[in-house]
Amino acid sequence: MVFTCAQPPYLNPVTPFSGIIQGGLQEGLEITVRGTVLPSSGTRFAVDFQTGRSDDDIAFHFNPRFEEGGSVVCNTKKKGLWGLEEKKTHLPFQRGSPFELSFLVLSSCFQVMLNGSLFVQYPHRVPFHRVDTLSVTGAVQLSSISFQKQTMIHRELSAPQQMSEMNPFFTCIPGGLYPSRRIIVSGTILPNAQWFRINLRSGSDIAFHLNPRFNQNSVVRNTMINGSWGHEERKYLCGPMPFIRGQSFTVRITCKAHRLRVAVNGVHKFDYNHRMKNFCAINVLDVAGHIRLTHVQL
Repeated sequence: MVFTCAQPPYLNPVTPFSGIIQGGLQEGLEITVRGTVLPSSGTRFAVDFQTGRSDDDIAFHFNPRFEEGGSVVCNTKKKGLWGLEEKKTHLPFQRGSPFELSFLVLSSCFQVMLNGSLFVQYPHRVPFHRVDTLSVTGAVQLSSISFQKQTMIHRELSAPQQMSEMNPFFTCIPGGLYPSRRIIVSGTILPNAQWFRINLRSGSDIAFHLNPRFNQNSVVRNTMINGSWGHEERKYLCGPMPFIRGQSFTVRITCKAHRLRVAVNGVHKFDYNHRMKNFCAINVLDVAGHIRLTHVQL
């Protein structure tokens, strides 16, 4: 599905804040809340996705708490009654520090990113399309609340025979790359896989080539211009080989002004400095190799 417009942002909203989500929640809508945790005012804050201005029906309650060692509580309220809490005892927020929270509506859950890394996925307990109001309360100072409607492509491929190369998947990247654009590719690696690739293309050129090679236990990155490959990058990979045969994976590529930032399964793995500067011309994604592709998000 493709969404062509986005709601204007709320700039420097005053807390407590309550604002309309135009058109209600839709799959692919990403809402980003930026702000700073106040250093000495209260011990909690909350971001609530609710039906109407009343807080009797909250589809998703995201509630960092600084007391008792710190935690983040997620829950749902129906007709004034809270459900079973889901609690993460790790609290990544710090008093006096800025944060960026992104809530992406997927068909099965809310996906929450904190400062660019996956933090939690919260399965829907009520139909998300009922939500039309966002509320933020507690010990935070807000700088902006912005809305972006992602291009969502769900593609489930029939499982290829082991050790056979899957038919390449190609799709257009509407508008090409630009700073802050994110591309997400998910799939499952075949048990006897040798390799797969994710390419960001500009015509016949490849601006970014991501190529896990299992027989070499490496992740190769490169660029091809006018038919010629540049210098391969294999070093500077944070941690061990992040791709494992027989297991699922999610690659998140975020375009920055001077580089691409690549995370695997929510963990940052490396940066890749841009070798092609005409971002908007980088407008094709292709994926191939010994994997079963399950999800692409542009």
